[in-house]
Amino acid sequence: MEGEVLARELASLHAASWGWALACCGRDASAAADALQQAYSKVLEGKARFGGQAALKTWFFSVIRLTAMEQRRAIVRWLRRAPDREQQADDAPASSSGKPDRGLERAEAAARLSRALARLAPRQREVLHLVFYEELSIADAATIMGVSIGSARQHYDRGKKNLKDLLGDDLRTS
Repeated sequence: MEGEVLARELASLHAASWGWALACCGRDASAAADALQQAYSKVLEGKARFGGQAALKTWFFSVIRLTAMEQRRAIVRWLRRAPDREQQADDAPASSSGKPDRGLERAEAAARLSRALARLAPRQREVLHLVFYEELSIADAATIMGVSIGSARQHYDRGKKNLKDLLGDDLRTS
C-alpha cells in the first residue's frame, strides 16, 4: 500500500484507533496519546509495515497494542530503577454536576460498566472491547491480541459471562 493511500486509510481509522489506544493504556489519555503517536510514527517511518495478511484495521490495532505494551514495560523498568520516586496519579473523575436526571443515570450506568470492565481479566477486557466497541470479529481480535481464535473465543465467552455477573452484583449492591 502506497504511503499516501496508507496515510488516508489510517486517518479514516483515527477515532477507532484512539478508542483502542485508550483501552490498551488503561483509559490513561496521556499514555494513549503517546502510544498512538508512536504507532503512527512506526508506520510512517517504515518500522511497521502492512503486509496485507489481515485487514488494515486489524494490523494497525496490533501495532497500537504492541506499542502500548512497550510503553508499559519502559515505565516499569524506569520505576524499578528509581524506587524512591513517588508516583503521582490523577484519578479524579470528571464531575457530573449540573446534568439532568437522564444524564446522571447514563453517567452512573457508564461508571458501573467501567468498574465491571476494570475487574475483568485483561484479555477478556481486550476481546470484549475489540468485538463490541470496534465491531471486529473474534478472529480479528485474536490476530490483534496475538492468540489463537479458540483462546479468543474462550476469553470472549468468559468475559461476557463475568461481565454479566459483575453487572448483576453491581446492580444488587447499588
